[in-house]
Amino acid sequence: MLRLDGLRLVLAIVLFAGGCGYAFTSDFFGKELLAEIAIFAILAMSLDFLAGFAGMVSLGHAAFYGAGAYIYALLSIWQDWGAPMAMLAATLFCGGAGWVIGAVTSRTQGIFFIMATLAFGQMAYVYVFENRAIGGDDGMSGVPRLDLSGIGIDLNDPSIFACFLVVMAGLVFVLFVWLLRSGFGRALVGMHRNEARMRALGLPLIRYKAAAFAVAGAVAGFAGTLGAQHSMFVSPDYLHWTNSGLVLVIVILGGLESLIGPALGAAVVIALKHEISTHTEHWAFFVGLFLIVAVLAGGKGLYGLLASVRDWAAAKRQPGGGDA
Repeated sequence: MLRLDGLRLVLAIVLFAGGCGYAFTSDFFGKELLAEIAIFAILAMSLDFLAGFAGMVSLGHAAFYGAGAYIYALLSIWQDWGAPMAMLAATLFCGGAGWVIGAVTSRTQGIFFIMATLAFGQMAYVYVFENRAIGGDDGMSGVPRLDLSGIGIDLNDPSIFACFLVVMAGLVFVLFVWLLRSGFGRALVGMHRNEARMRALGLPLIRYKAAAFAVAGAVAGFAGTLGAQHSMFVSPDYLHWTNSGLVLVIVILGGLESLIGPALGAAVVIALKHEISTHTEHWAFFVGLFLIVAVLAGGKGLYGLLASVRDWAAAKRQPGGGDA
């Protein structure tokens, strides 16, 4: 079960308030950077739910992200669906696909599970890349954004759109907190801790793993619909395994099984990516070095580092803590 302690709550509030404030005070590049961070924070939280809490490390997570983006684009451009219905359909489709993939891959474990998810992801990537009917490697442009002008919100304004994405990330965080504190979430964590014991208790493991995959896939697909609206363009790169790897790096750097850590990791990795790429195209090399240092420093990520500082400060305040 996720324990919503003071550190998680404070970090969530700081990231949310800081993101909303930055959306209205930064320049255009800053707003675009914030929008990308919010989208990847949603994607990273969905992977942390799957890998950190349910114990299923996936290298095909970008397939759900890309599928959500493409389905939203196809329905809104070709079928002339309204953005809300297209977003809902894309999210539900990715959830259904996640259920099927989860039911199949959950029968394997370890490296075989990881490779199975990678295979599904690459199958989706190759299909989109070679399908000229949906643009092939050229992608699709002209993707519309959600129209909230009826309630006085103009999402074509970069500040408002960036703030909207931060709000969406905050709602996804609340959703996962609720799920992980429910009986379903406790069962997933128990399954991760001791699968044999949960099986002995009669828990239908395949069903629970498939459900976890469905939830993570649906949220990743939702992030894809937001990514398509952000760039107003979709391409096969959305589904490539390197995006899955990048999201996994974000989760590990932020802190597995912390939920708020991946959001912090998204801010750090995306900011580093854009800052370093202005000087060299080999930005991934330096981000990789940063990740190695973080892992060697304890492997608990940025959230774990902050938790250690909090515990150290608490120990110092105790009688005799200075001597200790």
